[in-house]
Amino acid sequence: MTQVDAVLILKDGTLFEGEAIGAPPADGVATGEVVFNTSLSGYQEIVTDPSYAGQMISFTYPHIGNYGVNDHDLEGRRPFCRGVIVRDLARRASSWRATDTLPAFLEHHGVPGITGIDTRRLTRHLRDVGAIPGAIGTDETTVRAAAMQAAGTDGIDLVAQVTIAAPYVVGDPDAPFSVVAYDFGIKTTILRKLTAAGCRVEVVPASTAAADVLARTPDGVFLSNGPGDPAAVEGAAEEVAALLGEVPVFGICLGHQILGLALGAETTKLPFGHHGANHPVRHELTGRVEITSQNHNYMVQADTIPGGADVTHVNLNDGTVEGLRVRGIPAFGVQHHPEAGPGPHDAAYLFTEFTDLMTAISVTGD
Repeated sequence: MTQVDAVLILKDGTLFEGEAIGAPPADGVATGEVVFNTSLSGYQEIVTDPSYAGQMISFTYPHIGNYGVNDHDLEGRRPFCRGVIVRDLARRASSWRATDTLPAFLEHHGVPGITGIDTRRLTRHLRDVGAIPGAIGTDETTVRAAAMQAAGTDGIDLVAQVTIAAPYVVGDPDAPFSVVAYDFGIKTTILRKLTAAGCRVEVVPASTAAADVLARTPDGVFLSNGPGDPAAVEGAAEEVAALLGEVPVFGICLGHQILGLALGAETTKLPFGHHGANHPVRHELTGRVEITSQNHNYMVQADTIPGGADVTHVNLNDGTVEGLRVRGIPAFGVQHHPEAGPGPHDAAYLFTEFTDLMTAISVTGD
């Protein structure tokens, strides 16, 4: 394979030299907001997570691609990330599960990237300056010009780029629970967890009106993960507000943030986000510390959460809100990813909490 020199240049002018991987970017350059992920494994699930739309992923773990890729580990119908940045890319796959290599996978799906750069230096820089737009390409002059013009994720409705166009159904038609799931960028493993918990899930576009959801007479509504700025997702908070009190609601990640907005809270951007499978979160009721998988750049501001809701989980790295529950209304959300795709399983109990909530409502008839 012919090696082609490439560069990554951040909007502040910081330059990293390496080798091009994946697909050649359109017009010779790829741009996106650069973030780092601290997971030690699960790179295929990370690359295919729709929540990375608008972003380029830098892996802090140095050796990426060693076990290849396979159809089962896809989290989205295709990768939506703008690029992949690694220290050392494996060209061959060692796992018996592999159906292809990571370099071939990236090329097939049109994802550009760069390998051979000092990702430790990049991570330390992003930790200091925050997530920042950047550009990847082979011509330094072109890349630098693109980096200076690259946009972040603030104020952009990235959900519109990843949501489905038409509803679809997964799960057993005779399952105990009927759930409508908003697709803000839903992950495959979340659907597996919901169906394993006894749910028939109808996935609907992000723009679906609350009235259309209630017309389906669901036992519960799920608000999925997704990319970017929650305040920029057109109409989502208003529709979720109309669902509260009508049907049990459970939100994960972006869904949790939209639930917060629906309650009247505000969201704000974190300096460099939470991206990894090793974030400690304290469950406030029990004091138990859960190691969680996370992928988000925005958060619900604790001091704006209205009196009718309680914080249920707190991030022990920076004290930010990781979960909330509404008083007197069957609705709750968490910022982390209990489906663990990839990541630990400490928070998997939340899917059972959702089905317990639907069971309680069904029994009382409220």
